[in-house]
Amino acid sequence: MKTNALFAGLLISSVAFAQNPSSMSSNPLLQPFNTPHQTAPYDKIKPEHFLPALKESMAEGRKEIAAITDNPAKPTFDNTILALEQGGGNVGKVSAILFHLNGAETNPEIQKTVREASPMLTEYGNDITLNDKLFARVKSVWDQRDKLKLDTESAMLLEKTYKSFSRNGANLNDADKEKMRGINKELSQLSIKFAENNLAETNEYALVITDEKDLAGLPDFVKEGAKATAKKMNKEGWVFTLQAPSYGPFMQYSENRDLRQKLFLAFNARGFGGGKNDNQVNIAQIVKLRYEKAKLLGYETWADYMLEERMANSKQIVANFLSDVKKYAEPAAAKELAELTNYARKNGFTEEKLQRWDVSYYSEKLKKEKYAINDELLKPYFKLENVLDGIFTLTNKLYGITFKENKDITGWNPEVKTYEVFDKDGKFLAVWYGDYFPRPGKRAGAWNNSIQDQWIENGKEYRPHVVNVCNFTRPTDTKPSLLSFGEVTTLFHEFGHALHAMLANGKYQTTSGTSVAWDFVELPSQIMENFAEEPEVLRIFAKHYQTGEVIPQEYIDKIRASSNFMAGIGNMRQVGLGMIDMAWHSAVPNGETVAQIEEKADVGAKLYPKTEGTSVSTAFSHIFAGGYSSGYYSYKWSEVLDADAFELFKEKGIFNQEVAQSFRDNVLSKGGSEKPMVLYKRFRGREPKPEAMLKRAGLIL
Repeated sequence: MKTNALFAGLLISSVAFAQNPSSMSSNPLLQPFNTPHQTAPYDKIKPEHFLPALKESMAEGRKEIAAITDNPAKPTFDNTILALEQGGGNVGKVSAILFHLNGAETNPEIQKTVREASPMLTEYGNDITLNDKLFARVKSVWDQRDKLKLDTESAMLLEKTYKSFSRNGANLNDADKEKMRGINKELSQLSIKFAENNLAETNEYALVITDEKDLAGLPDFVKEGAKATAKKMNKEGWVFTLQAPSYGPFMQYSENRDLRQKLFLAFNARGFGGGKNDNQVNIAQIVKLRYEKAKLLGYETWADYMLEERMANSKQIVANFLSDVKKYAEPAAAKELAELTNYARKNGFTEEKLQRWDVSYYSEKLKKEKYAINDELLKPYFKLENVLDGIFTLTNKLYGITFKENKDITGWNPEVKTYEVFDKDGKFLAVWYGDYFPRPGKRAGAWNNSIQDQWIENGKEYRPHVVNVCNFTRPTDTKPSLLSFGEVTTLFHEFGHALHAMLANGKYQTTSGTSVAWDFVELPSQIMENFAEEPEVLRIFAKHYQTGEVIPQEYIDKIRASSNFMAGIGNMRQVGLGMIDMAWHSAVPNGETVAQIEEKADVGAKLYPKTEGTSVSTAFSHIFAGGYSSGYYSYKWSEVLDADAFELFKEKGIFNQEVAQSFRDNVLSKGGSEKPMVLYKRFRGREPKPEAMLKRAGLIL
């Protein structure tokens, strides 16, 4: 198994080693995994296993590189490109497990290991892409590409391999290659530090309430969750944290405006308040180094470098796209905010303008008044296990796949559920892990990850091991995990990513599964969100956790009627985040502070009075600790694709087998084996049109 092993140092994050006395023979990471489907034996893996395993694996990887460069035969696709693709030993496997644990189940030992490992793995990647002899062979094959008569996927592998070298410095002179090595090392460490600071800021804050009067307005499910958190933390009263299932409901329901403000400021000051977890210096260094790397490679800015391989392949295209969305969203947002302010005044609000800690509270009350619906009413119908069963049923109807829990496959935490996934003909497709509740060692948010991708090697097919990680409302002593409708759509979203990986059907790992252009990767996830609102789908899983009653049609109608509630404000928020991202990365760094960048770029925040002491960027892990730099616009970009694509499902019937099979064959199974627009047009019969997205958001009639 690999995770693009030879390029692990460039694609996963990065890693270095110190000698460890652990016996190699007893190191589970250096042994064949004698487990179902060769899944990682998390119950046997310890932090001290990683560094020696990586050191040994990288030594093997370097031998494989030497075998390619020392081959006296003329460079060919097989002896160079394919050999490179299939090499790498354990490096990808070990690093994939390490970085997964650092996100989902970290601790000080894992964090220390990542910090020690990161520079070495970066150096390993540099030693590959900056290897003159290796690049000469790759370039030789690339230069004869028109004569090779490669199939489409092999031609794409060749293109991606050549570009992975050229776009990472292979054409630089020796002095600039040394600069590139230093930049890559620094960037890997800074992104790790950014993520650690963000996790620490989230974990270290707790709002402790001991006076029950301060719980006014909070539904029972919120109070019960806070009581359980307090018990877990050995505190009296009720505890609210900066984790989404705690923070969000408090901001929606709490009548205590001072406490809403206090919690809001804590959440939005993460990484911005000075002290040991401050991320402002990290951001300045990351942005500076990204710019220097782009300049070394011949690009004007980091955004120019990153966008070259995207569907939206220039800064101007992204700027125009965000501006177009803003054109429709801004007047809608202004109208919504005026309505919300008037409503608040009628209900006792006396200030001229709503503050940002007022918006969720009054929005929730107005939504309930307009549509007679809120999370408190809906949550009993969205028991986590029922929603999962509904997703399983939906994907069976669409693609014929089935899920079977296998408790012999161990997870990294006892809460993790593991499943085998089978195709309609009974063929094994994937292992799927679900991890759903907040923990101190787990970063915030929701994400999909592959511990093992899909590929074929020497006639053997390796099937994927796929992970969904979320942070949902925990079960309490009296209730199971009951999701808000927002959490339901999050679950559908991440499962869409998982399907993209699970249904992969390619020859090469580099072109398989979610290895696609960044602004195409959200199409499979966001199209799944559409199904969550469909009456036929809701009736499958939305059943009252106590009575088993199917969700009433009245509630379904209200969900759909309220789906565009505050859509203008929501779209302005997304546009603002995209503009912050581009402000950091699409210009020459000139020493502007975090506050200055956001003052200029955050159009969503401009709807409200300025809040001193808060920042988006210092906790913006997507762009500073994840893969979304110069790419946050892709969420909105993909909404154009998913809304347009789902129109075909609605035209033909949402369970239509022909449409579903076409989406599977032309999008989900193809990965990055062809250009994304080619794949989309093959499914849809034409290029996407933005009207479906604008209509769905209520921004045009």
